[in-house]
Amino acid sequence: MKTLAARIEGIGFWTDGLPSWQAARTYARTGMLPGSAPARPSPQLLAANERRRAPQTVAIALEAGLAACIAAGRDPATLPSVFASSYGDLAITDYMCSTLATQPRSVSPTRFHNSVHNAAAGYWTIGTGAMQPASAICAARATFALGLVEALAQLATGEEAVLLVAYDADASGPIGEQARSAGLLGGALVLSEEGPETGPVLQATLTDGSPSPPDGPLARHAAANAMAPMLPLFDALACGVPGTTASVPIRLDAGAGRVLSIRLLPGATAMESVDA
Repeated sequence: MKTLAARIEGIGFWTDGLPSWQAARTYARTGMLPGSAPARPSPQLLAANERRRAPQTVAIALEAGLAACIAAGRDPATLPSVFASSYGDLAITDYMCSTLATQPRSVSPTRFHNSVHNAAAGYWTIGTGAMQPASAICAARATFALGLVEALAQLATGEEAVLLVAYDADASGPIGEQARSAGLLGGALVLSEEGPETGPVLQATLTDGSPSPPDGPLARHAAANAMAPMLPLFDALACGVPGTTASVPIRLDAGAGRVLSIRLLPGATAMESVDA
């Protein structure tokens, strides 16, 4: 695969105990957790009543996505977006399956509405007023890597900037026994071709191999969440960008013996796409 590149303009992050990217960076570097943290996000893109009723997956996705846009200084309504969730909202899927099996006439219209995999993308476009394309990607443990490939491909085909949002929440019931996920985890990146020179550059290539071991502080902190395969990248971003392309690449699970090999370069490095 051709190596694809982008500058990271803004980062959003939310997980249990670490309700912001700043909190995540501090924890990754010092091991210190904030003195207090909310139990769940409260996405300001939604009206108060919608905010209370939004499922966990929607809340975490909108919180991380908006934080990345604010960090990048970008109007979220102007960005095409890629929303990536390993399986969608597994708690709602479990509810739907069990209710349909026992009391099918009792299915909640609201939960049915929120059960679709692209629910978070829909809430995002409504909340921001975005008229740009919004994609929803699902690929089990390879979800983040393939969502990143999709965002980079959009940049390579002419988009000025793209928002990538990855998120997962608790799983429950029989489905949760097969597709395990615990806690809340969301990460978002605003990627561009010509962003500010202070942002790090990401170069990515699909290749054969095994994923990087999840041994960073963020990876250990949120290891039980289905979106944990993205955390080696966020650990690298939190702990500092290496200064040379000779550094060991980050290898993200891309499925079936494949990895997305990523190198991070400091912000002053010119960004370009090169042949692998």
